[in-house]
Amino acid sequence: MPDFTVHDITHVDALWETADMVCGDQVALTPAEAYVLGCAFVLHDAAMGAAAHATNPSDALGEQRWRDLVSVAHFRRQGSWPDAEQLERPATDVAKECRATAIRETHAEQARRLVDQPWRSNAGNDLFLIQDLQLRESYGPLIGDLAASHWWHVDMLGSRFRQAKGSLTWQPVEWLIEPLKLACILRLADATQIDSRRAPTFLFALRNPAGASHDHWRFQEHISRPHLRGDRVTYTSLRPFGPNSTSAWWLALDYLRSVDGELKKVDALLHDLGRGRLAARAVAGVDSPERFADHFPVSEWRPIDAKVKISDIPALVDTLGGEQLYGKEPEVAVRELIQNAQDAVLARQAVDPDFAGARIDVRLTDTNGHWYLEVQDNGIGMDEDILVHGLLDFGTSGWTSDGVRTRFPGLADGGFKPNGRFGIGFFSVFMLGDHVELTTRRYDGSMADARCLTFHQASARPLLTTVPAPRRAAPGTTVRIRLREDPYDAEGILRRTDDERLIQLLRRLVLENAIPIRAWEPGAAAPETLQPFTLADGAPEDVFDRLYPSLADTWRVNYEKQRLQLREAFVLRATELFDDEQQRIGLAALGADLLFWSHLSYQGIVTVNGFLADETSTFAGYLAGQPNRASRDQARPLASQDQIRQWIREQEHRTRAVGQFTDSVQLELAYTQKRALNSLSGDTAFALTAEGLLRPEGVASWAAQRNEVFLAEGPPLSWGSRPPRIFHYLTGRDVPLPHHGVLICSFLIGQKLVELFPPALNRDSAYDFARSHTTLTWQKLWWRISGSLAGVFLTRLCDAWSCTIEDLLAPVEQRGWSDVAELEDEYIGPLWGYLLRRPGSPPRPPVGP
Repeated sequence: MPDFTVHDITHVDALWETADMVCGDQVALTPAEAYVLGCAFVLHDAAMGAAAHATNPSDALGEQRWRDLVSVAHFRRQGSWPDAEQLERPATDVAKECRATAIRETHAEQARRLVDQPWRSNAGNDLFLIQDLQLRESYGPLIGDLAASHWWHVDMLGSRFRQAKGSLTWQPVEWLIEPLKLACILRLADATQIDSRRAPTFLFALRNPAGASHDHWRFQEHISRPHLRGDRVTYTSLRPFGPNSTSAWWLALDYLRSVDGELKKVDALLHDLGRGRLAARAVAGVDSPERFADHFPVSEWRPIDAKVKISDIPALVDTLGGEQLYGKEPEVAVRELIQNAQDAVLARQAVDPDFAGARIDVRLTDTNGHWYLEVQDNGIGMDEDILVHGLLDFGTSGWTSDGVRTRFPGLADGGFKPNGRFGIGFFSVFMLGDHVELTTRRYDGSMADARCLTFHQASARPLLTTVPAPRRAAPGTTVRIRLREDPYDAEGILRRTDDERLIQLLRRLVLENAIPIRAWEPGAAAPETLQPFTLADGAPEDVFDRLYPSLADTWRVNYEKQRLQLREAFVLRATELFDDEQQRIGLAALGADLLFWSHLSYQGIVTVNGFLADETSTFAGYLAGQPNRASRDQARPLASQDQIRQWIREQEHRTRAVGQFTDSVQLELAYTQKRALNSLSGDTAFALTAEGLLRPEGVASWAAQRNEVFLAEGPPLSWGSRPPRIFHYLTGRDVPLPHHGVLICSFLIGQKLVELFPPALNRDSAYDFARSHTTLTWQKLWWRISGSLAGVFLTRLCDAWSCTIEDLLAPVEQRGWSDVAELEDEYIGPLWGYLLRRPGSPPRPPVGP
């Protein structure tokens, strides 16, 4: 395979040299051991080519593994999973990649088979790699196992090769073979044989390998012959690695760290088994990039161990909650950047009492045909250590690390409480673009301390440099992203604004802020400023204005009158929510009726640390919340169930007091009230009949006039609240219910509140046993609906008819849940539901022919 580095006879010859280095003076081989080891040297990588495989490499891998390989390779190249045709006949480049991988993954096992594999000569004779029959049959199995063992896990060596082998009958008795010793020598000789002989410069130029293979060739081309110093294998490079060879340099470090791991594992195995240890036990200089650079020098750049890290996996898993990290909303990244910037400024205020002029600047610029978003703060800034080991430690919040705390004494004592996720939050920038530049300077540092960290993609290591002399880095941090999407496109960052303006995006995202935020529109000579504001302290009218800004400066100025009317209604209706410490955690008006007042979208907002996290039609106003996932684009209110219940009671009282507890509002709120409070006021409309609205207190008189009630269920009926009506869910035509019909109005105005109150909270606990019924029994149906508005109706109906739930529902079950009611309008068809009969009432007369 042309992309592989050299695995020919020169590699086999070099293995004797590295084996001598690995063993030192502490190991001796018998002639039989030398023969077996030499054969294993020849065979171990002999299958790293298609000619060594009697069958196609895909056949050797197996159909299932081959298809898995093709699927993954296709996805990496195309960004989508292959269909059946593409699996059967993959594209040329995919097939080439998969064949190389298949050979690499099966070459060790294939090496074992090569001992007995014949090749036919032109004369028709069988040729073998070990031509002598006695040696092939005696030593062949062991040679094959040893050749394959270099691909096994090191722990397998001790169990597979523990027993020594005696000499052949015609050999001296002392010609013993210790397979474990040979397996360890082969393994380490192969691992440590890395130098420029594996990647000759001229052959490199001829083959011109691509991708990861290119980096393998590049770094091995640099490596001089290894030597042993003490018990350390020492590798060096005479030529420095320039900025264009950074990926090869890092690959060299990663590779030699894996060699170091092999040396240490083999040494531990031999030590634990009481066997003679080899001379080489580790690789020099791989414990840190700085030490490695002493052996492999660099030019015009500085290596830092800034690879994206996951140092706290349990915390990461808990944070993510099984969801994608940031979702698909580009706004999330803008919010995280502003939140991190505000934290940095607040941190500086905590440690620098003389600090004045705090600000955050957000710019949108068009430079050389590319759009850039820039977020700049004059906050605390970062030094190199915090930049590398705090910001880039993915999975933890750098603000809580010991390094940040010790480098900024007084940060905690100053009352600093970060809201952002410095570390995990920073990586959201890659939702916006792959090219990111971060420039930072500590507030108390000099220009020489400023650093620039440049990313070209999230998964690649960034480039850390000093800030060039012509540029000046002010104290604080600037993050500049080249946007992947035009901000004005359908998927751009301004897509949810009214007029494609940056200030509108900031007003949407930042509901409260402690630091002035200045928005610089493209080409603007001066910024617009989002002044500091606190929702918890704001008057109702000011909170409304912050949540739903004025439209007077936009083309929608004609709607401003409607907005002011809604503002007045909000001030009249909204009530506060308080936490256990009597701090405001919400100011909102329950219901969706304010949405019906105009064409404006005034949804309720759930905030996280003062920033937009979620929206819902359940209420108007805001509730402070906590994120459901790391992206913080979904959140649930901070308020407890009892606090929400208290607010809902206050909302009913307030709505009644201002004369707005109309029939429509009652129908819209009944479901939420029942779900949260497990009760419903007797005069609250919750259902519709042929005679109009039905309230709990009116069920008895309505039912007294009937011996049968048809409880309609689902399509084709639907209902509206403004005005209250029943209509066909497809045609929209009004549908008159039959005289005995009733439709429960379970109006779900939004999940955000009701999801805090699981249906099981209000169910009839006496019927919990029925939840395990595997078929729908009347008991199970009652257990399901007992806590709902249908449960309210059935309970009142039982009282009116002096019967039990069983009296009502058991006959329905006996009829197979097949009740229907016919309407006069033949185009509507039958209604599905439950026909409930008063116990002891005369039977229904038979239907005529």
